[in-house]
Amino acid sequence: MQVLVMYYSRTGHTKLLAEAIAQGVSEVDPVKCLLKPISEVTKEDFLNSDGVIAGSPVYFGGMAADMKALLDSFVSVRPKMADKIGAAFATSGDLSGGKETTLMSLLQALMIYGMIVVGDPMDATGHYGVSCVGEPDAAARANGAKLGKRVATLVKKLKG
Repeated sequence: MQVLVMYYSRTGHTKLLAEAIAQGVSEVDPVKCLLKPISEVTKEDFLNSDGVIAGSPVYFGGMAADMKALLDSFVSVRPKMADKIGAAFATSGDLSGGKETTLMSLLQALMIYGMIVVGDPMDATGHYGVSCVGEPDAAARANGAKLGKRVATLVKKLKG
């Protein structure tokens, strides 16, 4: 069982949140975490994962073009992604910078792949996914770990 945490990060903030999410995934044995920037994600990584957690900074209220291009490029494996777990995370430079619309754009893409999408757990924020402004603080990192753990737990339940 494997969860792919894939992200695009220009400033490093999204990468830091991805690392916290990966930590949460790694807490669920025997689920393995594959943490990669999208520049290193292969179609096989995507296809061989039982869960995918995608993260992007906010760019004009949506995901970064690089993330969209990656998701577009994997369309040939779309039927094989059905019923896997999907989740999202986002970072922005402003409190009202479009984090929720970015999360929704990521979740929408994962839904089009046929994935079962989840938000962060109720003991985090209980919304569309994890997000933060700027560098993730301790609370954002803790919520990220909770999201990763939730996805890994659901993968284990579905695959176990």
